[in-house]
Amino acid sequence: MSRPLPIIHGITEHDESPYRMERLDLEFSNGERRRYERLHGRGHGAVAVVPMLDAETVLLVREYAAGVHRYELGLVKGRIDAGESPIEAANRELMEEAGYGARDLQVLRSITLAPVYMSHQTHLVLARDLYPQRLPGDEPEELEVVPWKLDDLGELILREDFSEGRTIASLFIAREWLRQQR
Repeated sequence: MSRPLPIIHGITEHDESPYRMERLDLEFSNGERRRYERLHGRGHGAVAVVPMLDAETVLLVREYAAGVHRYELGLVKGRIDAGESPIEAANRELMEEAGYGARDLQVLRSITLAPVYMSHQTHLVLARDLYPQRLPGDEPEELEVVPWKLDDLGELILREDFSEGRTIASLFIAREWLRQQR
């Protein structure tokens, strides 16, 4: 599906964000001192969901990505709300973004964005035994759901509209985990 890109009518800069900047004054075991800066998340982390429609097919979503001002193909992702576990957040996000719930959800591991300067972690959740279930989400438009065969990841990673690092890493991790379970 091809959609026109949203129009940018203006850009506003402000200091408030889900991150705070921290300066760390560190001394290493050799006596060397350095100042490091890191972005520290104020929230509860995030989830990236690998929803398996069947044993070979993952469901991707196409959504507007403001950072690169285009539509991107990727995994269901979102913040973990206060009081939610990664499993609960993954199932909620799956219902909001893809219109499915899952009876079988498993956290495979946590991944980081840029651990040298960010504390943010994303919990990678494998979702299986899907069933149709939609919850209202915070997206400005309905997301297109795109089934993709895990065996075709080589083709997927060469697409211009598929560039988000957490999604790429998550799909390879999930594919390897599923292969080892057979």
